[in-house]
Amino acid sequence: MTFEDLGLSPETLKAIADCGYTEPTPIQAASIPIVLMGRDLVGLAQTGTGKTASFTLPMIEILSGGRAKARMPRSLILTPTRELAAQIAENFDTYGKYHNLSKVLLVGGTSMNDQIKILERGADVLIATPGRLLDLFERGKILMTDIKVLVIDEADRMLDMGFIPDIEKIVSLLSPIRQTLLFSATMQPEIKKLTEQFLSNPREVSVTAPASTAANVEQFLVWTTRRNKREALLEIIKSEDVKNAFVFCNRKRDIADLTSWLKSKGYSVGQMHGDMDQKTRTETLQAFKNDEITLLVCSDVAARGLDVAGLSHVFNYDVPFNNDDYVHRIGRTGRAGLDGRAWSLASKGDDEKFVDAIEKLIKRSIPVKQVGGEKSQERSNDRANDRSNERKAEQKPRREKKDSLPRQKAEAPKQNKNQSKPSKKNDDDASYQKGFGDDVPAFFG
Repeated sequence: MTFEDLGLSPETLKAIADCGYTEPTPIQAASIPIVLMGRDLVGLAQTGTGKTASFTLPMIEILSGGRAKARMPRSLILTPTRELAAQIAENFDTYGKYHNLSKVLLVGGTSMNDQIKILERGADVLIATPGRLLDLFERGKILMTDIKVLVIDEADRMLDMGFIPDIEKIVSLLSPIRQTLLFSATMQPEIKKLTEQFLSNPREVSVTAPASTAANVEQFLVWTTRRNKREALLEIIKSEDVKNAFVFCNRKRDIADLTSWLKSKGYSVGQMHGDMDQKTRTETLQAFKNDEITLLVCSDVAARGLDVAGLSHVFNYDVPFNNDDYVHRIGRTGRAGLDGRAWSLASKGDDEKFVDAIEKLIKRSIPVKQVGGEKSQERSNDRANDRSNERKAEQKPRREKKDSLPRQKAEAPKQNKNQSKPSKKNDDDASYQKGFGDDVPAFFG
């Protein structure tokens, strides 16, 4: 099957050809005809399969036959993150360049005034995160009664981030006469309930098993310790042919520390997390795409929607707490049919339950590899055992010395009453041994 078989216009086909694509991916081939028919759709596909184009391409066709009114967009795409919203906007720029369609990106961290100006001129496509959209609506800057197509992208991530109440409120503001498309990389029972609430007799398209990982991504697991995790990561990076890579951390405070440490080892490193302003995040991502940065240390904000061509590796410095996030993280590599490699570093005792949950979800065991981190763990355990044995050996002499004190006291000769008793000061001086902290000035006490 080719794109010409899907019923797309010559202008859209020309834009696709300019990108070098000739055949649609399975999710595109299955979804585009259904969307062009005006049917509601539930699309289930793992990341890296062309899911975004499966709704942007038919939306361009649907919207090409009209114009938007001031403050009344004709379509709405809801996304969980700013990065994913920007990625979708790039798709419309790429595939809609031969159509005269306008779009507006409503996300936090950018100028609200600029967004309002575009809305006042009229926008055919509104791409938004739920928070900024509701903010502008409550200010009276946008009307949503003319929206004909609603897309809810990454619905499972919306659920994880607590956006479902916001989505329910947004949908209640729309006309019931609309086409609704819901896409997700994974489909949980809660998402299934949402489809029954928001969609009308939808067609369901599934091109992969729920929460499966791409076959062209090799996965590896390394057991190490918290103390040795950095060295284990460094050894893997040195042994692998890393062109560029995402390094995922669970905590934002660890991102800055790991970034600084990797820079000290001579690597070109950037960082990205949710507390950074949008301008800095955009500049960092662009530097990464331009190969100015080799390693991007990030939180899960980068796991959704970021499409970096030819990403060679993903490193899970921390095993994700949510097993679905593992699928999305490693889905950043191995995209567009290319091979990818994903490494995860796990600590015994801390991460075993998370690894078990991931393997249960993806229905396979992750191959375990031994690197310096694991050997260091064994040596660290040996050293801990040695120290424990030394402490046990030291405890026995101290107990024996304590037991002998009463006998020594009983055998001590009686002191002559006329003999002067040593002063307490002299007694202290005689037994005094200089210790840590004695040189500290008194005002510290």
